[in-house]
Amino acid sequence: MSEIATDSPEGARAHARAQSGTVVDTMPVLPPSSASHWPGDVAVADRRWAETIAGGNYTALTVARGTLIEFTDLEGDACAHLALYNAWQIDERLNVADTIKVQWQAYPTTGQLLLSDRGRALASIVADSSAHHDTLAGTTNLAGNTARYGDGSPQSGSPAGRELLVLAAAKVGLSPRDIPPTLSFFQGVFAEPDGSLTFRGSAGAGAAVRIRAELPLIVLIANVPHPLDPRDDYVSTPLRLRAWAGEPGSAPSPETKVGPEAARAIANTIAYTELRGI
Repeated sequence: MSEIATDSPEGARAHARAQSGTVVDTMPVLPPSSASHWPGDVAVADRRWAETIAGGNYTALTVARGTLIEFTDLEGDACAHLALYNAWQIDERLNVADTIKVQWQAYPTTGQLLLSDRGRALASIVADSSAHHDTLAGTTNLAGNTARYGDGSPQSGSPAGRELLVLAAAKVGLSPRDIPPTLSFFQGVFAEPDGSLTFRGSAGAGAAVRIRAELPLIVLIANVPHPLDPRDDYVSTPLRLRAWAGEPGSAPSPETKVGPEAARAIANTIAYTELRGI
């Protein structure tokens, strides 16, 4: 730890500059192309973002249409709570209820779309080696984490997902009321016949999910324990992100073959983007 006094502007500046060059595992890598663990078929020129999010932390990204984002659960206890927004029209956002209802499927995996309430695809899941995800329980909040862990504030040792998403939203000009119900990757849940939810946990270390942005997106991510995780301790391990340039879905994309609802959502999205010249 630095022993430089920070009770003056000069001391604060010296302290800040002393941190320059510090590298830890959980931080963005700049330039992104210099990071490790890129998929072998991703050209150096296409590498757009590389970051590892610590357990109990968050990030906010704005990505171009067609961008591919790969999430990797490095140690088996990451849980990526995800909110998506159309970056061109921020009142259009992930609608988990429609994502389930329109596709007749509550358990997202390869080939499924993440839908807005406008009948358009915000993103497609194009690869998934986990299949332990959740659209039903949402994320944690301040009251719940305070009752369970003693604190749920962002600066605590047990931050809640919603509190971190509020901070992430503020970085892109969104307010707390803009946080929609979220879905989460890497900690699965089953709905029982009586409607209760059973936590099934993760697929283990190394599982990965890859999504493709079908519109220009704002992507908010909080990496915190799932609200139904039964463990007494706050357990949250690092989440790796890699994002690279790609092409958005088209009428012949595999996702459109899943069902007529998916084909219509992709068609709606293509019409929307062509009209705006995106």
